[in-house]
Amino acid sequence: MRRYCIRGARIGIVLVLILGLCACSNRKQSESEKEKSIRIGVTIYRGDDAFITSLYSYMEDAVKEKEKEIGRKIVLTMADAKKNQSSQTDQVDDFIQKEYDAICVNLVDRTVASVIVNKAKEAEVPLVFFNREPVQADLDLWDKVYYVGSDAKEAGELEGQVVVEAYQKNPELFDKNGDGKIQYVLLEGDQGHQDSMIRTEYTIKTITDAGIPMERLDIITANWMRNMAYATMLEWIGRFGDEMELVVSNNDDMAIGAIEAINENREVFTKKPQVVGTDGIKEGLEMVQKSEMLGTVKNDAKGQAEAVLDIACAEALNQKVKEIRPGIKGRDERISQHMVNQDNVNEYIGE
Repeated sequence: MRRYCIRGARIGIVLVLILGLCACSNRKQSESEKEKSIRIGVTIYRGDDAFITSLYSYMEDAVKEKEKEIGRKIVLTMADAKKNQSSQTDQVDDFIQKEYDAICVNLVDRTVASVIVNKAKEAEVPLVFFNREPVQADLDLWDKVYYVGSDAKEAGELEGQVVVEAYQKNPELFDKNGDGKIQYVLLEGDQGHQDSMIRTEYTIKTITDAGIPMERLDIITANWMRNMAYATMLEWIGRFGDEMELVVSNNDDMAIGAIEAINENREVFTKKPQVVGTDGIKEGLEMVQKSEMLGTVKNDAKGQAEAVLDIACAEALNQKVKEIRPGIKGRDERISQHMVNQDNVNEYIGE
């Protein structure tokens, strides 16, 4: 009887050792798999923004090439904040709790970036803001915080240049009433948003600096949204009718909404007002190609997406970001933009 007890005890010890070895092996395998992958959390301010969705799509496209380059699997997880900053902050908390290697944020509210920076800093998770720029003081809170975007001043100047070049070729394209001025309305993206204000300022400044007199009929915020721009344009058609000679829009989505309203009320106009936008989204470029839109500015979503991915991966791998992105200045990278009109739109279609 005693022999069986001893034998049973030995068997039990062997089983414990085997189970322990299996658990250790599984843990090592899990750790090995974790080492082979980089997990990047991406939270965007609004999932129905055409430019932002195209930017995220380009990030997904860039992953395969990046995986080949670094020899690691990259897992992207996207969360839509639906214009709710509290939701976005919760999404960042979730990425941190799940130990993501880097977090990329398209802010709902740029004024509260410090909250997100402090959370990432405490958890030691690198942070890349993109498209919607935090204030500089918040970027300076930690040396693993970056910003990728475009230059709003450049966008405004290029949008204005679209109008200047078209006016210089044919002033009658705009000046329907022959008073020597362009009567215009302006669709602003987001009240208080720095890109909206800067694009607005420099678009109009570029036109007037070229010696073209401008008279503003109205300016209304349409929150970057096509349906709001459509409704605003219907209101303007009722108020101003054929007085409108130019519609300036802070982005292509709103410009397209305005064009849809104009086309549905074509009988109101002796000549349809010209429409100019910014972003160079696919539908916007197609509108330029069909001469429905005077022009736009190619805001390089692909270039921004690649920069965001490069920086996130470099930080996750403890690489020197400057070596991966030589064009970065400090912790800020601006991707160049390009003016697009009927003369060169075919170069950008299908990119």
